[in-house]
Amino acid sequence: MNKKLLFLSIWLLTILLGPITVILNASRIGVPLNTLLIVNLIQRLAGLLAFTLIFWQIVLGAFMEKWEKNLGNWILKFHLTQGAIAYSLIFLHPVSLLLFIFIARGVVDPFYIFTDFCVLCQTKPELYYTFGRISFWLVSAAVLAATVRKLPWWRQNWRKFHILNYLVFFLVGTHAWFSGRDTSNFPFVIFFLPTVPMVSAIAISKIVVFLES
Repeated sequence: MNKKLLFLSIWLLTILLGPITVILNASRIGVPLNTLLIVNLIQRLAGLLAFTLIFWQIVLGAFMEKWEKNLGNWILKFHLTQGAIAYSLIFLHPVSLLLFIFIARGVVDPFYIFTDFCVLCQTKPELYYTFGRISFWLVSAAVLAATVRKLPWWRQNWRKFHILNYLVFFLVGTHAWFSGRDTSNFPFVIFFLPTVPMVSAIAISKIVVFLES
């Protein structure tokens, strides 16, 4: 098996863990398929897939030169395409919740979904929802920074702003673990748990390099 095929096989396996987990959890509940359940499944799928792709974006972006050396120049295009897909899923996650609330209650409240931040929250779930909201805006800022990276005034600085992805990963991970019902369940949990120390190690290595430079 060549290196490209091995990489894509591992990548695809991690991608499939999210859908498999959501399907297994939905089958255990035994609720008949309806519009609300479909929207809920879309929201959960988008969340798990987004988390998985954020992890891969960090792993690829942190060592892009080494990835290109071992796999070829196609990995950079793969990284950029994956980033666009990840952001689409990140956007779909809260939008599907917005749709779920509309179908269930007949209420459209984008301010609650996107901007209802709290620090001293009334309940712990609201604090974890806030982590999700902050993550959305931080990753939006990181995506904007990457989008305008070729502009002369930004070319030398966009990568520093793009480091927000590390903070986003930990906020999203906390949000997913305490707000969701899938991250702690098999088989996704066997992927989720190792990602935290892996990204932590990458972040620490980047901080050490920055301090030494």
